[in-house]
Amino acid sequence: MSKQAKTLTAEELRRVLDHVATRKHSARNRALVVTSFYSGCRVGELSSLTYEDVVDDAGNVRDEIRLKAENTKTKEARIVFVNSRLKRELQQYANAYKPVNLQVKFFYSQKRKSDGYNANTLTQFFHYLYKRAGIFGASSHSGRRTFITNLASKGVGVRVLMSLAGHRNISTTQAYIDVNDDMKRKAVELA
Repeated sequence: MSKQAKTLTAEELRRVLDHVATRKHSARNRALVVTSFYSGCRVGELSSLTYEDVVDDAGNVRDEIRLKAENTKTKEARIVFVNSRLKRELQQYANAYKPVNLQVKFFYSQKRKSDGYNANTLTQFFHYLYKRAGIFGASSHSGRRTFITNLASKGVGVRVLMSLAGHRNISTTQAYIDVNDDMKRKAVELA
């Protein structure tokens, strides 16, 4: 990876979410952003999610989202574990967006409600969102890189990160981890 997407600080993520709150479709857009940052999904995986993939028959967000093999880059099925913070956020969105057909995309598109986003249009969505929020160097991959980097900075092992990210090689996962001064400070305190 030569030019990697920017990892966002907590303040930058807050700025993006504050911007989202002032725009149309804020509930959907907030859910998209937080899912990117707290699940580590790729945009193609996010765009493929259906309502029933995320929400059960009782209307509750699932603890685990099962990604079908045909919807992952590696063509291997994977489970996305939904933490409590992401679950709260997705539940708010699911409570506001209740389609009749549960097989429609979870993240609807205002242009084609029946079809939702595809990977390309979602990539463009993130590009313009970050640009409008004044976050430069960020892309549709920033949430994923931030997710992996944050877990690494909390001591999560690279093999666990590799599995969560759906990578085949540890070296790919290692390339995602953005080493920063805070991580180095914490590391030297362990000596």
